Amino acid sequence: MATTLVRPGPTTPGTPAAPAIPGAAAHKAPSLRHLGPNWYASVMGTAIIANAGATLPYQLPGQRVVCQIFWVLAATALAVLLTARAGHWLHHRDQARAHLLDPAVAPFYGCLSMALLAVGGGALIVGKDLIGVPAAVAVDTVLFTAGTAIGLLAAVAVPYLMVVRHKVEAHQATPVWLLPVVAPMVSAALGPLLIPHLPAGQAREAMLLACYAMFGLSLLATLLLLPLIFGRLIVSGPLPLALTPTLFLVLGPLGQSTTAVNSLADMAPQSMPGPYSGAFSAFAVVYGVPVMGFALMWLALAAAMLLRAARDGMGFAMTWWALTFPVGTCVTGAAGLARHTGLTAFSWLAAALFLALLTAWLLAAANTLRGLATGRLLAAPR
Repeated sequence: MATTLVRPGPTTPGTPAAPAIPGAAAHKAPSLRHLGPNWYASVMGTAIIANAGATLPYQLPGQRVVCQIFWVLAATALAVLLTARAGHWLHHRDQARAHLLDPAVAPFYGCLSMALLAVGGGALIVGKDLIGVPAAVAVDTVLFTAGTAIGLLAAVAVPYLMVVRHKVEAHQATPVWLLPVVAPMVSAALGPLLIPHLPAGQAREAMLLACYAMFGLSLLATLLLLPLIFGRLIVSGPLPLALTPTLFLVLGPLGQSTTAVNSLADMAPQSMPGPYSGAFSAFAVVYGVPVMGFALMWLALAAAMLLRAARDGMGFAMTWWALTFPVGTCVTGAAGLARHTGLTAFSWLAAALFLALLTAWLLAAANTLRGLATGRLLAAPR
């Protein structure tokens, strides 16, 4: 397969190009100038392997150790990227502002929130084996709080920019638009991990209902955007080759919302009176099963479009990381349904999707490392 690299930059027709590099700034950390927020997707894709692998219905010898390794990789990558992105904002503010004003790049700010949340949740799922429960709770508390705050800000700020500053047309709609509004759904899915560590009573109930509120926020916003995305495909045809993997982003809100309702149902008995906790358990199945059915339909459609793009010469781009985290949310969603229904079919589905997730991660990680080694991924966009 030919290798064609696509890097963040003004890619949408009608948007302004990045401002010229000032003479002095051109020599300050030049390798960071084109490091966009889309790089956080690599952290998300690595962390979801740890989180999904540890919650699979089937556990093999050594599987948890492998999950711990992936969590350490994700945490390390997050620390490196946070430092690098801070350098980007420090030395290349003009480019950072250009990213915010570019409708093709701005939605990726939702990835920062989801990377923080995924690594934080992993601290309580597998990281506690390495650093201890008290430290894991502290890490997740910090990362969950920061990730949730950033996610809620992005869910409002990015659509606001799209309305008042970005110049977009209907044919430019892509699944990337979902990234800011799906971030609160990740908070809804991972927030329940902290509930057992909160004082009984008001604190637990408040956390549970806050997660349900974020579930509703994200779900309704997704339902507003999905018709635009699907309508664009029907009317304007397939996405450009490099953007084809982003079709898998639609799986994110579907799988993550299924994960959320099942995780919240698990914690409801510790947080709410009896009648409500039973209703939440029933809702997890009544909601999760049909949504998982739609997710599988979309997965088949996206896979068919991906194969078509591969035959047409699609090369590697950072958009390949869209094949990881969204699929991982379907793994955790299927595992949650397996817990609440007892159906072996959902356990098999979770295992099959996890194998697909591992394959996608290996492809994306290998090509990313190759691109970094050659310097092409951090070069100026063509």
